[in-house]
Amino acid sequence: MTATLIDGKARAARLRADIATHVAPFKAATGRAPGLAVVLVGEDPASAVYVRSKGKATREAGMESFEHRLPVDTTSEALLALVRDLNVDPRVDGILVQLPLPAHIDTQAVLLAIDPDKDVDGFHPVNAGRLAIGAAGFVPCTPLGCLLLLQDIHPQLAGMEAVVIGRSNIVGKPMAQLLLQQSCTVTVTHSRTRDIAAHVRRADIVVAAVGIAQFVQGDWIKPGASVIDVGINRTETGLVGDVDFAAAQAVAGAITPVPGGVGPMTIACLIRNTYVSACRREGRPDGLGTAS
Repeated sequence: MTATLIDGKARAARLRADIATHVAPFKAATGRAPGLAVVLVGEDPASAVYVRSKGKATREAGMESFEHRLPVDTTSEALLALVRDLNVDPRVDGILVQLPLPAHIDTQAVLLAIDPDKDVDGFHPVNAGRLAIGAAGFVPCTPLGCLLLLQDIHPQLAGMEAVVIGRSNIVGKPMAQLLLQQSCTVTVTHSRTRDIAAHVRRADIVVAAVGIAQFVQGDWIKPGASVIDVGINRTETGLVGDVDFAAAQAVAGAITPVPGGVGPMTIACLIRNTYVSACRREGRPDGLGTAS
């Protein structure tokens, strides 16, 4: 058996194109385009690349991109003042403060200051609570992208056994909540879990988000399972995921590559969340389906 490759790049392109078709009638009805504000503090090279990618994807969807690049010595007070201005700016539907922030800035205070209804990253505790109870909010973009990839493979996820490796607030916990909403039976494993391999071996769905290169071994994978690899780890031989790809591909039914799997979906879901935010603020249906 050789697993089917889950092409996140192609799926993300389809999602962005779908959003673009909805943006045109939104603009015609409201007289404006949905707007995403991205804030970058400092000159971190990886963060700068992400910001450029997000701006490009936003503009390609026909939406407004508002980029705020601040010097590395920006104070917490100055950054909080900018966030407050963006909260009340009628042109802005989504606010994203690029992480990590410089060490002298209180990251938690900044994230808490973002209006939850413009928190298209889905990191605000209000949106975490909304996800937990199944209310409409914003889901972090990476787990949302993972769910959309899984739904392409399995239109009906109910009853499937899912194992999430990792319990971060950004991926692991919201991923588990999304799978629960789909009526999966979900196990969350982490650094204190006894015998992670035993849990993974019974899983129909494995989502690896642990941040350790090739942590998940091929003989852990149940034959025919779907494997979503969230990890991006730089090694001497290049980028690899949290899964031993070659070994897992020989056993799994479907698997995401690294790169080209989950990564492109993260940006596409950010664009999606921004468009959904604009529709909610204008009292319009988004027409994109049921995912939060």
